[in-house]
Amino acid sequence: MSTTLSPTRASSTSSTSTGIPQTAAAGGLSFTQPPNTAAPSFYKIAPDNVITFGWNFTSLYSTPTHLTMSAVCSANGNTYPVGPTNGIIDGNARSVTWNPYDYNQIPGVTPLAEASYTLHVWDERGPNVGAQPGLFSPNAQMTFALYKPQSYTPIADGWSCTACSGALGLASNPLSLGLLATTVVMVVSGWHLLRNGFGGQRER
Repeated sequence: MSTTLSPTRASSTSSTSTGIPQTAAAGGLSFTQPPNTAAPSFYKIAPDNVITFGWNFTSLYSTPTHLTMSAVCSANGNTYPVGPTNGIIDGNARSVTWNPYDYNQIPGVTPLAEASYTLHVWDERGPNVGAQPGLFSPNAQMTFALYKPQSYTPIADGWSCTACSGALGLASNPLSLGLLATTVVMVVSGWHLLRNGFGGQRER
């Protein structure tokens, strides 16, 4: 007995040529270090001060071949590569370390400024591709700031306490110190006279 085969029912979800459902969400990443929901982090430009950015991928059906990471400065508009490999890292990476101080020591580079930055991340398709189902979408959600700590200056080399200068000047000037003491005595004496005067009126 022959059996008649019915046509295979088509899936209700259409797919792209790479097998990614058209209804899939656009892929991307979510930062875990520092947390994406935290206020902008401040990092020192100093020897051995390494910055680590960490992330998890979200909704990816296709892993990028590589990622490019760059920091865009809000003060001068310059773009700086992030990471030890000129800003290009493996597509499977989940973190990258960066030493801004070491970067500034490279001959010929534009030094990193003390300012806020936005971290830009994109895959091999470039920074301007639109969102596509299951594929990596460019990310520019991470902001941070760089600053340089003030160097130590010994007193012998000219360091001075600006907050203390007024008090030191007063102590070194006997005339000013005497005037201050006289003013205090006058205020206290006047207060006692007024107090005694009002007290005497109440007793009458």
